[in-house]
Amino acid sequence: MSKSRHAEQPTIPMYPLPREAGTPRGAAAQPTAESPTELWIPVPKPAPPRRRHWLLRIVVGLAILVFLAIATLIIGGGVLLYESSWLLPGVSVLGIDLGGRSQAEAVTTLQNNWQSRTITLAAADHTWNVPPETLGISLDVEATVAAAYRQGRSWGSLRQGLRYGLRFPVVPVWELDVEAARANLGALTNELQVQPVDAGMELVNGRFAATPATSGQALDLEATLRSLQLQAAAAVLNGRFDLITTTIAPTVTDVSGVVEQANGLLGTAVAVRVFDAVSDDSWTWTLTPDIWGQWLTFDAAAAQQGQFTWTLDAAQVGAHLNAQVTQLGGSRYVDEAMAGTAVSQAIASQNPNVSLRAYHYPQQHVVQSGETISSIGRDYGIPYPWIQQANPGVDSLFAGQILTIPSVDELIPLPVVENKRVVVSITQQKAWVYENGSLKWEWAASTGIADSPTSPGIFQIQTHEETAYAGNWDLWMPSFMGIYRPVPTSDFMNGFHGFPSRNGSQLLWTSSLGHPVTYGCILLSSDNAQILYDWAEEGVIVEIQP
Repeated sequence: MSKSRHAEQPTIPMYPLPREAGTPRGAAAQPTAESPTELWIPVPKPAPPRRRHWLLRIVVGLAILVFLAIATLIIGGGVLLYESSWLLPGVSVLGIDLGGRSQAEAVTTLQNNWQSRTITLAAADHTWNVPPETLGISLDVEATVAAAYRQGRSWGSLRQGLRYGLRFPVVPVWELDVEAARANLGALTNELQVQPVDAGMELVNGRFAATPATSGQALDLEATLRSLQLQAAAAVLNGRFDLITTTIAPTVTDVSGVVEQANGLLGTAVAVRVFDAVSDDSWTWTLTPDIWGQWLTFDAAAAQQGQFTWTLDAAQVGAHLNAQVTQLGGSRYVDEAMAGTAVSQAIASQNPNVSLRAYHYPQQHVVQSGETISSIGRDYGIPYPWIQQANPGVDSLFAGQILTIPSVDELIPLPVVENKRVVVSITQQKAWVYENGSLKWEWAASTGIADSPTSPGIFQIQTHEETAYAGNWDLWMPSFMGIYRPVPTSDFMNGFHGFPSRNGSQLLWTSSLGHPVTYGCILLSSDNAQILYDWAEEGVIVEIQP
């Protein structure tokens, strides 16, 4: 038979139906009337297994093994890290990453950072950079690191860290010492204290104008401490803490009602004459309103009620005048209180003239070889016992020694009569009397003998006695005018007098006038002594020349 052109169909095995019960194994079932003829049903032949199925299984198996290995490493590493002393990654305190550090390393890192931290204290236009300890804030580093170590090691902290992308910010453990903060902030009180300024007046272009009041401020310490207790942590985290201040209201808010009264004073320019009784010189300076107006002070509280009560600042008056006096040289000065009072009175009374006395400072003298306390006294015009009194404990002199020379004003204790002056010459044994700068009388005079000399210097008529008694010499002295004490602690004075008497009748020294004869006083004829007694009031300067 020829082969068919169709493709040969695959052979399909045929499997017989199960044999009937009772049929011997291997014997063909015979068809019977009760059972039909045996049927053969074709069963498909299984396809041979493909190779790629095995490769896929191998790849999947290897992937599972790699995953399990990685998971094992992660879980194992996590377990090791969890059980270690290191802080978990992502843990931070005050913005400092402490992850991966041991607890000891974290303590050191946190301590170093804390020591360098500052907080800016701010109040109005003041700022200070201070360490947290100034506010009484201290960081418990050990407790904070212990808290940081626990981050991520509990389900709650882990869940929170997962929420923030595996970041574990830790709240530091603070301690706040309120009393330390009180003490340290209290030290800033003076720096923050701004006194309120009352309304006042100032001189502008030669006229007084009102100036506005301004409020002051002070630190409200208690309110600041309450704020600190609530915001201590925020102050550290933000690096800033605002101090709380309170406003101080001025007492006087308006003085405009007295400005015109003040301007009414500005018409007075004061000519101040300064007179030096020692040198018999004088100088005059004019204080115009634009000068003295800057020294005017007034009662602001009264001014707010419309009452104008004013004074001049004596210190500024004296400082201005003494600046002028200093330029003249020497050791002169004017008394500030006297100057302030005199100029104020002149302005108030619209008196354009003021006269002030120049005073003299004590001086220092360096002892030269061959000098004695008496010779130094004559050179300075100071009786030597006065120099001894100014230098207690000085019993002898040596070259280079420094002595204090008293002010000549100690020998001019009374207000000076400026237009009168008496001049006595020890050398010429004469006296000249001047009034208003002109010679009025010239007389012969006698001064002290060598054993009891008359001291040269600038003195002053201090006493008047119609007849004085000198007990040491049993002398009655008519028309006596005391001018100085030879010894500062004694009541005895040297002065002018007429011819003395002893025993009430005997006149002495009538033929000795014009020659040294007294025990330190200045002898005039009895007639001239009476004239001088009547003319020279207490305060007249007496200049005794060597």
